[in-house]
Amino acid sequence: MRVSVVGCGGVSKSHLTALSEMENVEISSVVDIKKDRADSAASRYNCKAYYDFDSMLEEDKPDCIHICTPHYLHADMAVKALNRGINVLCEKPCAITAEGLSRIRLARLMSEAQFGVCFQNRYNESVLLIKRLIEKEEYGSVISARAMVHWERNEDYYSDDWHGTLEKEGGGVVVNQAIHTHDLLRFLVGKNIKAVTAHVCNDHLKGVIEVEDTVNALFEFEDGVKAIYNATTAFSDNLPVLIDVICEKATLRIEGDNAYVITDGDIRQLHIADNTGFTGKNYWGKGHTSLISDFYDCLLSDRKFPIDAIEGGKAVEEFLAIYKSSETGEKVLLKKE
Repeated sequence: MRVSVVGCGGVSKSHLTALSEMENVEISSVVDIKKDRADSAASRYNCKAYYDFDSMLEEDKPDCIHICTPHYLHADMAVKALNRGINVLCEKPCAITAEGLSRIRLARLMSEAQFGVCFQNRYNESVLLIKRLIEKEEYGSVISARAMVHWERNEDYYSDDWHGTLEKEGGGVVVNQAIHTHDLLRFLVGKNIKAVTAHVCNDHLKGVIEVEDTVNALFEFEDGVKAIYNATTAFSDNLPVLIDVICEKATLRIEGDNAYVITDGDIRQLHIADNTGFTGKNYWGKGHTSLISDFYDCLLSDRKFPIDAIEGGKAVEEFLAIYKSSETGEKVLLKKE
């Protein structure tokens, strides 16, 4: 299967590394408008460099593309590829507007190709372990949950032409850094979010960025489960993400890729993180390799990839609700499928 990786920035390394180690996969090309980045990646992976997305589609005709570009480009690129019958694996978020998400979903319905979104932390060993315990109701039903992301992003992070801009990034910590944790809350609770009440603000870089660096939100799930979600990039370090799922008989905790069960004040570790062998920043986790492997297994076996345009797009609908709630000061109800 011939594959093109579109966008040769930081996250592309995780994609290219995983692809280069897979059987039945050939990296046929890379694409980047910055010639030096495309050339460097092409040289390293012995493939053709393109500097224009449309030219690559026309000439290279890959079986699958990986979209690792700035957020505002995701929807247009995905739709163009799907319309040509090309499979797409897209970095989060798959879109930054409701219109962009709708176009992806429609293109997917009209195409024989598959579409997947990179919420790679779903594949972390700690997450899979806790998910199994919740599904089996090992500690009873889920009562509530909470999640915290406390990271650091200083002015130099926003020195390119798209981070920190509403038009190209689509938002700040909600859309970029903490979206994975927001997605994990829904994944672990196992129910859809039906309402959002949220507040976003810029506490850290006023006048430097157009987007928020801090969010506090209340998620109301189906069947009455509630979750509190707090994320910021105004901190002075990059701490491990913390998620607690409170069940009837215990609290199940994920901290980084460590997993714990807490009962009556007693903390027992269920999984110890392996903090070696990262292809990107260590707080990104290692899930890219497992997710990419699963995506290609789905393509080769004609199995449906679980984080598709519907499932992967829920985070878009929810972060748009977060922004609307913050703007209006009101609870926002999400439409039922």
